[in-house]
Amino acid sequence: MSDDIEDMGPVDYVVVEFPGNRMTGEAFPLLVDLVEQGIIHLLDLRFVKKDADGTVTALELTDLDGEGNSFGLSVFEGASSELLDQEDLDEAGHALQPGNSAAILVYENRWAAPFARALRRSGAQMVASGRIPVQAILASLDAEESAEGGQPPQ
Repeated sequence: MSDDIEDMGPVDYVVVEFPGNRMTGEAFPLLVDLVEQGIIHLLDLRFVKKDADGTVTALELTDLDGEGNSFGLSVFEGASSELLDQEDLDEAGHALQPGNSAAILVYENRWAAPFARALRRSGAQMVASGRIPVQAILASLDAEESAEGGQPPQ
């Protein structure tokens, strides 16, 4: 197992909130595509919802809508690295607004595995990482444009 871990790319997680529990499924085929292309390896995919009273409940793929439609994600049913425990699901649920649901994804960035292996072999290690939400980038660009008197950045 330790050899497998040494060969892995960076592992990330995201929690994606769906306002009003509205999951259209539009993005899910793209997730399946990323896995099939070998860009990512999905380690965990879990769903939670937060009721109006603040109760957080784990959902199964078959619970995603009233017709049993799992948006093509049934290929991931039962697949779990067990990295996420109940405490993780509760923490993700507490980040939600009442009446909303979320997908929690834990995935390996396979595209970065060769780079990560080379870094590990040289003795390097990651000491920090982060992600900048697109909304923050847009707000920063808007603020810059306003400060320049409405002129687009050069």
